[in-house]
Amino acid sequence: MKRKGKYLKMNNPPNKTYYAHSLENQPENAWQTMRSHAQNVGETATLFATVFAAQEIARYTGQLHDLGKYTPEFDRRLHGGKSVDHATAGAKIAIECWGDKLGKLAAFCIAGHHAGLANGNGEGDNRRTLSQRLDLQFGVDIPKLDAVWQQEITLPETLPFPPLKPAPDCKGFSQAFFTRMLYSCLVDADFLDTERFYAEAENKPVLRGDYPDLNPLQQHFNRFIQAFRQRTAAAPQGSEAEKRHAALNRLRNEIYDYAVAQAVQAPGLFSMTVPTGGGKTFSSMAFALQHAKQHGMRRVIYVIPFTSIIEQNAAEFRKAFGELGEDAVLEHHSSFDDSRLQDKNSKDKLRLAAENWDMPIVVTTAVQFFESLFADRSSRCRKLHNIAGSVIILDEAQMLPLNLLLPIMQAIKELTRNYHCSVVMCTATQPAIHATHGFYRGFDNVREIAPNPTALFAQLKRTTVQHIGTQSDSDLQDKLSENPQILIIVNNRRHARSLYEQVKASDGVFLLTTLLCAEHRSQILKEIRCRLQNGDPCRVIATSLIEAGVDVDFPLVMRAEAGLDSVAQAAGRCNREGKMPSENSFVWVFKPEEQWKTPAELGLLAAAMRTVERHYADDLLSVAAITAYFKEVYAQKGKDLDRKQILAKHHNAAHSLDFPFQTIAQQFQMIENTMRPLLVPFNKEAEKLIESLHYADQIGGLLRELQRYTVQIPEKALNALFQAGRIEPINEQTFGRQFYSLIGLGLYDKMAGLNWENVVFLEVEGLVF
Repeated sequence: MKRKGKYLKMNNPPNKTYYAHSLENQPENAWQTMRSHAQNVGETATLFATVFAAQEIARYTGQLHDLGKYTPEFDRRLHGGKSVDHATAGAKIAIECWGDKLGKLAAFCIAGHHAGLANGNGEGDNRRTLSQRLDLQFGVDIPKLDAVWQQEITLPETLPFPPLKPAPDCKGFSQAFFTRMLYSCLVDADFLDTERFYAEAENKPVLRGDYPDLNPLQQHFNRFIQAFRQRTAAAPQGSEAEKRHAALNRLRNEIYDYAVAQAVQAPGLFSMTVPTGGGKTFSSMAFALQHAKQHGMRRVIYVIPFTSIIEQNAAEFRKAFGELGEDAVLEHHSSFDDSRLQDKNSKDKLRLAAENWDMPIVVTTAVQFFESLFADRSSRCRKLHNIAGSVIILDEAQMLPLNLLLPIMQAIKELTRNYHCSVVMCTATQPAIHATHGFYRGFDNVREIAPNPTALFAQLKRTTVQHIGTQSDSDLQDKLSENPQILIIVNNRRHARSLYEQVKASDGVFLLTTLLCAEHRSQILKEIRCRLQNGDPCRVIATSLIEAGVDVDFPLVMRAEAGLDSVAQAAGRCNREGKMPSENSFVWVFKPEEQWKTPAELGLLAAAMRTVERHYADDLLSVAAITAYFKEVYAQKGKDLDRKQILAKHHNAAHSLDFPFQTIAQQFQMIENTMRPLLVPFNKEAEKLIESLHYADQIGGLLRELQRYTVQIPEKALNALFQAGRIEPINEQTFGRQFYSLIGLGLYDKMAGLNWENVVFLEVEGLVF
């Protein structure tokens, strides 16, 4: 136990000034002092933690994080000496001051503010555990602190434990989640103060903050929607197709208005169950803006399952927010993993491309969002405190990975329980994960914000789903030949490419996969929509990327066997605007020939669909059928809904608080196959951006523009292409081997995108990209 009063402020003036950050070729009086840095980080962390009532522990965690810089050894480091462990000291003092409960949570954050959150004990992967760090001895293993620190930092005798409501169904989860939130406050405050110091020293502006508030954004958004309604109301309604389309728009307006009216409800869990084409995107955003206004919430986070459509949704929101859109909407992809960058010194922090999500509207991927909630590295965690106090929209919520479903659900509960968040599960195929569905430890008190989903599905029924049995590639070619406008969705990129190669000579044939960079996909989709509208031949072969948020309208859709949720998404691309009777608009589900055997995971989902089909054949896309389907899937998966036993790892550490943060982060991978970004010199603009990257010392604003010219490929493929001399690293000296670019376009087809299989054969069967 600590001796009472041990760290109370001393009255005598310090006899030595210690510094946190130095400046090349500048005298010491221009450097940042430890007193200044500790005070700044403490105050900023306090501000960040206010929304979840953890101000005091955040303040002193911030003040202690660099305590090891109060040593002659670190002073010599700033003058060119060797590296010094400056993080362990503050962790040891936190434990000594506040004990093995709250003190340990602070110690995790302080010890890991550079290296990352460690495992509490046991073994770590290239990182010492917290127990190992705390066993280090002052004056032997780590530098002995100069008593000057006690003159500059005053620590309280006790600290209040934050008012957490512990998770009743998973011991330890709330404390571990809180530790990551506290860590986020610390590392973001540390980054920002360091950034501010160097910017001011170099007379550079700090390009942060000054974002528009949600209120003016809502005003722009409402004007945009009102103008759209006026245009659609004035549209001609003479033909039967035009009348059906007008009725669809009226129903969309009803859904929108009803959702906004629900915004007065108390924060928590919501669902929005609306068939594809019912206007979920704008209706959910309208609810979120009004709900945030009603309850004093700070931002809206829109979470999308696929990177491939994030640009489309972000662009739509920017348009809706008018002149404020560019300064209000942040896109955060998973395309570039900034954790690969090296922290050689404090100034290198400025090179990190990680955003801290301080903008009012964030559009991101499910991978980025949920992996960050279970992450251990500062580059992934620094944004977490800005999730608190947000309205979070989970678009296509049924796409959450089954093998991580239970820990994801626990994280959602935690955000609504302790961090003043509301979460909207927005989908046409609502997963049956509520307690009322009989799901063990499912969600409670989920409020539906769409008007009578069962009636909506009946009103918005626009297709007839039929299973047509096995279809060979020859059969599929016949279907493409016989139907001038048709969409065929298959389960992997190799099947899509093979089918395309066999029919590409036909009129109006297109291929859509993630082997096209985003700019290329946008161009192709623009031409597809134009052909569909004009009645021209338009035969599209695609992977599942087209099922989430891609606004196209085909008279006929074919879908390779998959889960019922995927079939429902495919059906959303058929007769989307309701211009044809549902009985004449077909979605044909088929079994591919043997060489394109359905992957095991999809096979399980397809089997569950066939089980449900026996009872709901007449209306396979009804709310009742979807609920029955998900119940069947969850029953089959059982314990595999937490395959890596993430929740058990929290539970087992609940008493000691020795959470295995590093292990959990490594095992919580929504995409287990490592993918790497490859830049494509697709056009002159792409070539210019890649050339700029060659000479950049910071990624900064280049990142968003570069993402439009990026293709994600397996790491093995990237390594093979490098060995074959077909790609090159860009600015390796500054960024390491983070960025690679194709050399020329020899491997990039103007219609089909990237094809590396002529260089090296890689088995990627079973992956859906």
